[in-house]
Amino acid sequence: MLIDTHCHLDKLDLTPYNENVKGALDAAANNGVKQILTISVDLASFSNVHEFTRQSGVFSSCGVHPLHTEGLLDDAERLIQLASLEKVVAIGETGLDYFYEKDLAVHAAQQKSFALHLESAAKLKLPVIVHTREAREDTLALIREHGDADVGGVLHCFTESYEMAAKALDENYLISISGIVTFKNAAELRETVKKLPLDRLLVETDSPYLAPIPHRGQKNEPKYVKDVAQFVADVKGVRYEELLEITARNFHEKFRKVIRDEVLIESC
Repeated sequence: MLIDTHCHLDKLDLTPYNENVKGALDAAANNGVKQILTISVDLASFSNVHEFTRQSGVFSSCGVHPLHTEGLLDDAERLIQLASLEKVVAIGETGLDYFYEKDLAVHAAQQKSFALHLESAAKLKLPVIVHTREAREDTLALIREHGDADVGGVLHCFTESYEMAAKALDENYLISISGIVTFKNAAELRETVKKLPLDRLLVETDSPYLAPIPHRGQKNEPKYVKDVAQFVADVKGVRYEELLEITARNFHEKFRKVIRDEVLIESC
């Protein structure tokens, strides 16, 4: 089963589909995609994200991106309330980003928000979707201190070192690979993918960002997760069908609220 485990349906360019998200979902389904996890980046727009779960095969997360500085959490009550809704299958995306944000005071606010996400996920027994850039030690330290290792989560759109990935595996985290792995300058990431066990990998688009080769320069969308999966299969030296089977199993074992048999409905 081909699954786009991380995208942002509320941010897609729907111009080619007459501004109708159903067109993008049909295009994904017609390209073999069976399920989609659409990701929340702030609570103010969460209702828009969750609305997509009315579509068969679409599930959502609930959380605040670390670069959404005006909405970083200092209280978890609202997050827990929203994340308890039907078809909300994860907390996030949350985490730390020191690449784009250098202010130490903002780093502290990100850390507090991340800790609250981790604690909320532990209460709800939901996996955490983590964004991390140039914050390896702090990310791992907060996961260890505030997370639930029995549930764990995902380091999404992974671009960090193999050493960080290996430590995240020890905390019951999966590693999700985006279209970045296809880029010419991503040799180190490809070496990391080669080393990581298949049963700890996911694939994603992170659309509308980071379109994989051969779609670079275009707006990304869920249908292109097929290209990411094929590339990862080639890097790992396995059949495409085997990669889909294993990554789908990884996804369903981690995201236990996902209804395995509920899939996108293909257009006629």
